[in-house]
Amino acid sequence: MAERKMNWFAIWISVGVVVVLLIVAGIVVWGNSQATAPGDPPEASNIDAETGAIAVGDGPDQLATYIDFMCPVCGQFEELYGETIEGLVDDGSITLNIHPISILDRASQGSEFSTRAANAMYCVAVADAEASLPFLQAMYANQPAESTPGLTDDQILAIAAGVGVTGIDDCVNDGRYSKYVTAITEETPVQPGAAGIGTPTVMLNGEFVELTGDPQADLVDALQG
Repeated sequence: MAERKMNWFAIWISVGVVVVLLIVAGIVVWGNSQATAPGDPPEASNIDAETGAIAVGDGPDQLATYIDFMCPVCGQFEELYGETIEGLVDDGSITLNIHPISILDRASQGSEFSTRAANAMYCVAVADAEASLPFLQAMYANQPAESTPGLTDDQILAIAAGVGVTGIDDCVNDGRYSKYVTAITEETPVQPGAAGIGTPTVMLNGEFVELTGDPQADLVDALQG
């Protein structure tokens, strides 16, 4: 009789162990899914949460730019092409679709500047659509060099305030869209022949633009042709 009771005791102990293991496994799976979840997307009429595009203007032709705020070539792109692009937006020729992505966190001494800056771009775009392009321009005017910590969150907030956007401190400091930035970066189109995602990546009406350094030829003439 004692042996039979012991067997039941052993069975219930085993069941209890299995239940505990299942709970632990569930917690691990949940934790992993939280770590890799895309996060809450930015919600605003000027943002396509599916593609990550921040729309500026309402022209019939679509110009998409994929940029990283730490990328020095992106800074050069803004310097060379920025005025032309803004003009095409202003005259109603194009809709500019800005995709702030993050591929250069490794170049900011652990501060994850690329992700923080892209997150801030979304914070600004949600708060004030009209400030999206001025904020991008101001960020590149104050672009840090690679292999530095980049701008602090306070400095980024000051740049946002300089283009008229305040009240986004929590969004910037908490990295509200950081997971979304990480997830949407993986969706960046890769130019044929390239080893992987690069910045700037520029597309006009769904076709890759080969940047020659001549905005008139690369953009204006391409639109007219």
